[in-house]
Amino acid sequence: MSDLRVGTGFDVHALVPNRALVLGGVTVPYPLGLLGHSDADVLVHAIMDALLGAAGLPDIGNLFPDSDPAFLGADSLKLLSQVWSRLQADRWTLANLDSVVMAEKPKLKDFIPKMRENIALVLGVSVPQVNVKATTTEKLGFTGRGEGIAAQAVALLVREKL
Repeated sequence: MSDLRVGTGFDVHALVPNRALVLGGVTVPYPLGLLGHSDADVLVHAIMDALLGAAGLPDIGNLFPDSDPAFLGADSLKLLSQVWSRLQADRWTLANLDSVVMAEKPKLKDFIPKMRENIALVLGVSVPQVNVKATTTEKLGFTGRGEGIAAQAVALLVREKL
């Protein structure tokens, strides 16, 4: 017997000049980047919240508050590693992770394989267990106007019963 738990995560950040655009740990060449206390990697932030939600734990805002200077400019993949270590200590394993980035621009297709590799490496799973997709919002809303980027993730965790 095992416990199966599903969690969802969502994040959004505004696009601004003079910031790097980091998604899935990949710096994507683009004249705008995401505004945030850390590197503002919306994809990894959504993934962390999905994992934490599945494990029944507080969200990343509780674990890594933007009021804490220790997280200023933080690498979100390193934060993901901390989250994953916590879940592993509670005997959780990842069955699969599915995510989507919502952005009108830039086109992300060529960067997705490296995003999947980065995330899988941190989680210690195979790349096929980590899915990343990208979509536009057909020029609708803040993402469609190029004001920001959003991401959503769903994680399935498994814990074997003792």
